[in-house]
Amino acid sequence: MLSFFWLRCLLKMVKGNIIVPEEILSFCCNGLQSSTSPPRAREPGEREEAAGAMASPSPARNPTEVQMSQLVLPCHTNHRGELSTGQLLKWIDTAACLSAERHAGCPCVTASMDDIYFEHTISQPFVSPAGQRDGRSGVGVGQVVNIKAKVNRAFNSSMEVGIQVSYEDLCSGKHWSICKAYATFVAQGPLGSKVRLKPLTPQTEEEKIEYSIAAERRRMRLVHKDTLKDLLTRSPQETELETRDGSGAVPAEKTRVESVELVLPPHANHQGNTFGGQIMAWMENVATIAASRLCHAHPTLRAIEMFHFRGPSQVGDRLVLKAIVNNAFKNSMEVGVSAEAYGQEMSVSRRHINSAFMTFVVLDQEGHPRTLPMVAPEPGDGERRYREASARKKIRLDRKYVVSCKQTEVPLSVPWDQSNKVYLSYNNVSALKLLVAKANWALAREKEKVRMYTLEEDKFLSFRIEMSVCITASRAFSLLSNLRRRHEWDSHYVSAELVQKVDDDDMIYHVVSQKLRNENKPQDFVILASRRKPCSKGDPYVVAFRSVTLPTHPARAEFTRGETLCSGFCIWPESEEMSKVAYYNQAMPGYLNYVTTNVAGLSSDICSTFEACEKFLLKNKEDLISQLQDF
Repeated sequence: MLSFFWLRCLLKMVKGNIIVPEEILSFCCNGLQSSTSPPRAREPGEREEAAGAMASPSPARNPTEVQMSQLVLPCHTNHRGELSTGQLLKWIDTAACLSAERHAGCPCVTASMDDIYFEHTISQPFVSPAGQRDGRSGVGVGQVVNIKAKVNRAFNSSMEVGIQVSYEDLCSGKHWSICKAYATFVAQGPLGSKVRLKPLTPQTEEEKIEYSIAAERRRMRLVHKDTLKDLLTRSPQETELETRDGSGAVPAEKTRVESVELVLPPHANHQGNTFGGQIMAWMENVATIAASRLCHAHPTLRAIEMFHFRGPSQVGDRLVLKAIVNNAFKNSMEVGVSAEAYGQEMSVSRRHINSAFMTFVVLDQEGHPRTLPMVAPEPGDGERRYREASARKKIRLDRKYVVSCKQTEVPLSVPWDQSNKVYLSYNNVSALKLLVAKANWALAREKEKVRMYTLEEDKFLSFRIEMSVCITASRAFSLLSNLRRRHEWDSHYVSAELVQKVDDDDMIYHVVSQKLRNENKPQDFVILASRRKPCSKGDPYVVAFRSVTLPTHPARAEFTRGETLCSGFCIWPESEEMSKVAYYNQAMPGYLNYVTTNVAGLSSDICSTFEACEKFLLKNKEDLISQLQDF
């Protein structure tokens, strides 16, 4: 009986991984058992096990969805006890490929893998002296990584697969998100011919949103090179270097890495080509070495842009992997990495099969990004890569914050009338305060006294720019809350007409701004300006802006109607004569290009505008006539 018990267990384990009809399983277990021993009598109250009872019914789901759960073993971790990013990339590529092949019904190959943003590392869990586990450090050996992949949209012969990765602490039962990624796969027929894919019909609301966004992401992938080229053409030839105290520039050549790998049978996929996930793992390895040579520390991978597979490689090929730090920003660096293949040791020509760009940070003991040394690029190609890295940073931000609906399809401006004025005023101020209160602001640029921060969220990129000014907070509050004077320091403003004075704290303006780069007519806005004085010590002075609609000021043909969702000033007294002035803006699609160009360091317009604001405040801080005017 013992042998039959283990046989049944073995067959059920096999059933969990291979599709085995229930009839065959029953015949193998029950049939063999009955041939040597009489059937076992059931205990009182015991019910007969129904066929297929081992698998509980699950709710209907996307037929292309693949779920993978992997137990983290010691062989999967690096020297710090964290799950190796290379190993994670292998699992991601495997799950995504299986999802793509479910839809295509034929072999698929990875064309690209992009937009991977790592939110957490996977390390040994923190254990307090009292023996309590803290999940904040992630999971370690013995914990589970859960991967879910499904096709977002199928095009002619390619498809986008969305991947969500999370990890699970088996002791606490808590789950954390690791990353999201998007992969493009191409279906292949006999002899490598392309296969026309059947369309995918989204069912749920989430699937419909992803379906819509997938088309926009695909468009950006296809025009990526042209976008980069155009951006560099319009940018100054010499990118302005940030000011960093006490940090000398490191020659980029010192970060260069070159390594070779021999493709063996274990590195091949089920189609006989080199497994794409293995190539990505090797590339991540050399990129990490290059990043370490710049910072002399263990870097953490934060984002991967565009693993682009240009061609296959096979067992027996030699892969030459090259990496170098292209540019180092305030607290992140971009590493460029490529893979070339050749078939024989004496072969002259090499095939460029893959390239990618990876963003690393170095975290301190509290988990905050450290300031990095600057990079001195090599003349020629090094300088080109240096400038392209700044452009790619801007493009990454653009691509990350594309939303599913166009600005004109879902108006953000709320109709203004007397019945909702209290609610809109409250909403206007509270939205700005909520934005100010967020904790994950990261320093992006620093120029003289002006500091620029960014806040990256799922659908929005927000920025904050601040400086200290020798002016009282109440005087700065009075000057900045008057939009009719903003054109004196903000060159983007042409005029601001006071349309309606709601009360002493709320005004509605019609604002006309300059023409956008890609528009042939100026923009106009209808803006509600709400201001609040501090309620208690430590509170800032607040001036909040948001768009509203008025029947008296409809959109007109001579203007492009713009909208702002959340923006404004917060002013904190630092002393009797000094104030910290900060401007916040949740960037809208029409404004996003301008913001990311400044964040990436390709333009200094925002910093220059804020410096002009400082001059305006200093010039008018003793203006008694203006001091008597609130607006």
